Amino acid sequence: MGDPITDQVQDTVGDQVVGRRLPRALTPFRTPAYRWLAVALSASSFASGVWIVALVWEVIRLGGGPGQLSTVMTASAVGVLVPALLAGVVADRVPQKLILLVVALVELVAMTLVAFLSSADLNAVWILACVTFVTGMGMAFYYPAYSAWLPALIPESDLQAVNGFEGMVRPTIGQAIGPAVAGAVVGAASPGAAFTVAAVSSAVGLVVLARVPQTPIRRTLDDAHARHPVRSAVADMREGFSYMIRTPWLLATLLFASLMILVMMGPLEVLIPFLIKDRLGGGPDDHSYVLAAFGIGGALGSLLVASIRMPRRYLTWMNLGWGVGCLPFLVIALADRIWVVVVAAGVMGALFSAPMVIWGTLLQRRVPPALLGRVASLDFFVSVSLMPVSMALAGPVADAIGLRNTFYIAGAVPLVVAVVATLWARLPADEIAHPLRDE
Repeated sequence: MGDPITDQVQDTVGDQVVGRRLPRALTPFRTPAYRWLAVALSASSFASGVWIVALVWEVIRLGGGPGQLSTVMTASAVGVLVPALLAGVVADRVPQKLILLVVALVELVAMTLVAFLSSADLNAVWILACVTFVTGMGMAFYYPAYSAWLPALIPESDLQAVNGFEGMVRPTIGQAIGPAVAGAVVGAASPGAAFTVAAVSSAVGLVVLARVPQTPIRRTLDDAHARHPVRSAVADMREGFSYMIRTPWLLATLLFASLMILVMMGPLEVLIPFLIKDRLGGGPDDHSYVLAAFGIGGALGSLLVASIRMPRRYLTWMNLGWGVGCLPFLVIALADRIWVVVVAAGVMGALFSAPMVIWGTLLQRRVPPALLGRVASLDFFVSVSLMPVSMALAGPVADAIGLRNTFYIAGAVPLVVAVVATLWARLPADEIAHPLRDE
């Protein structure tokens, strides 16, 4: 019996000739371990897409309305936030495969439990809220562990292609195919049947994930971590924050991203449906077209960046790309036809997802391996912490200054902040001093 990591490396070397003939976006698939991981990711994304839609219709089946659905979704968001920073510490201490397996098992148990309770008509909104709180906590541990694990599994030169592929998988499978299947199953049978589909897909993902070779953590832990686990965990968090503060490109990007999310997420998620209904005379189908366009645009943008070399000006392109990506809000503010909003959403999706590929690659290549889990958790925390605030503010702000003016702010402010962040942190000089382009 050979060592699985050694076998993986040998298989990768043996596939080098084939890998050179592959399109750049497909080169990660020459690594056997990543082929298994990609299948597991696809199954998990599909299960998540089915799960979200089934949750909505299960709340409705139980007689709940917007308030009850908000309770369930808020429980999930709180579950994500509570352990988000601790999850980065764990990702830098525990083998990442083990973390992902535990998260996948928790999700499988949760989906199976809800499928049974729904089919037996024993479910309740409070049960759904408790379950989504737990699965939300699992997601908090998933992201930093997954981000820290990828560079240990695949060659550094393939990281950009991997992030591009995953940026394509999540919107197409998780936001389009999964929800579409869930809607069909709910319509033909019941939410319980849809939960069962999600559980089966989650089980497939768990089995496939187990086939990926385990890698050791890329960090040396001293005896103090074992003797004083709480104190050392706090020290680990402090070390992650310190790294962020003393790293200009990271600090500037996270500050910019937090303000961008605060300004634009509420208008995107909360105000566009009302724009479609009240001003353009549309309905749920039209809103679904907008969401689908955003997802398809994101998939295409990710695929494009995965297919090219890393830009020389990667920090500038990334931040300005996000800033420019908000400009379609200006078009949406003036739209008088549904198709205009659909096209603007597609452009926005592409311009948001394309820089995300660069961002994921940047973290995996420039952050020290021993800190990657904690930095990824900080990134995740910033991404999710202000979303509820933005959604809560969107309605009152629109009532106070008008729907159109709110969209103007969402479209213009991020680009201004992106330019300020780029110049303040001297990102053009930094990216030249630390090139990531593979010649």
